[in-house]
Amino acid sequence: MRKQNHHIYGLQMGANWRGFTSVQKAPQPSFPYSEDEYANVEWDGLGFGLIPTDYMYMNKCRGDHQFGEGQLNVYGNIQLSPSAGVLNYGQGVFEGTKAYRKENGQLLLFRPEENAVRMQIGAERMCMPSPSVDQFVDALKQTALANRRWVPPAGKGSLYLRPLLIGTGPVLGVSPAPEYTFLVYASPVANYFKEGSAPLNLYVEEEFDRASRRGTGSVKTISNYAPVLKAQMRAKTRGFSEVLYLDSATKKNVEEVSSCNIFIAKGKRITTPATNGTILAGITRKSVIEIAQDHGYDVEERGIAVDELAEAHEVFCTGTAVGVVPVGTITYGAKRMEYKTGSATICQDLQSTLSGIQMGTLEDNKGWVLQIY
Repeated sequence: MRKQNHHIYGLQMGANWRGFTSVQKAPQPSFPYSEDEYANVEWDGLGFGLIPTDYMYMNKCRGDHQFGEGQLNVYGNIQLSPSAGVLNYGQGVFEGTKAYRKENGQLLLFRPEENAVRMQIGAERMCMPSPSVDQFVDALKQTALANRRWVPPAGKGSLYLRPLLIGTGPVLGVSPAPEYTFLVYASPVANYFKEGSAPLNLYVEEEFDRASRRGTGSVKTISNYAPVLKAQMRAKTRGFSEVLYLDSATKKNVEEVSSCNIFIAKGKRITTPATNGTILAGITRKSVIEIAQDHGYDVEERGIAVDELAEAHEVFCTGTAVGVVPVGTITYGAKRMEYKTGSATICQDLQSTLSGIQMGTLEDNKGWVLQIY
């Protein structure tokens, strides 16, 4: 297991009235370890949890300005004004992506520009300035390279990268914050649902809603996630893996799992709910649709009535954290539906291709992979 690195983890950060500033910057351009050194982590026992790494990236701007040049800082705690916009009014968006290591040691990012564009869309909805695509991708590169000893060996996991854009300036009335911070931190992770674990068993939630029409369900704002915890925790105490939400207007159509997009398959036809304003346009979702079409499947994006779940042969979920993960059962009221999982399934076919491209074991003929080291 990892030995605690006390000069990094838990480092207190100096504060000012606007938000926070770092008191210890990362040494640049060299790092205090050899290029082929790995962090002291039991890679075979890696799960999906926070393991603090060495450095994080930070960039700040006033509300009426654009982001300039950011910097790497030693990973540590941050200190905010109690009246920071993100603390009082939830003004914040985030992203999630991963860095992968190939057998030859090269580091790869997967479609990082898609995350950058999605953050810009979310920031506009939440009345926030956002970094440019180039700034966003450069921040990911810097963070991954500075923490490259935390990128797991090939096949053992990935380095999860969390870009976060928050209103850090103080505000009392309900209004946009006067200052914003864009930061990126990282943690080595295995898949959210462990490889080889049982397929998901979902529970259709009829009491709580995930998102409403004309709300913020289509953007990755931080305020979308705490509201799902109640239903999620209740479902898990009943033995289910996750919650599947229905549309808030009619309660007749399938929308999303708590943090995943969902697909149903029958024969050569694959269907997924259309991103109609309440559903997050997942980057893994988008990639899986393209891969499925390349494999000869007929892919539809449309409304899916909950009754169609009974007719599906396969159901699977997609997301950055989970990849492509099979669903074994869905419980809707008193009805429990079972689906095909395991070998020779559509889910396995799509996951194999997706992970192969992400990890550099399959040829990337789409220009999705960015080599950064």
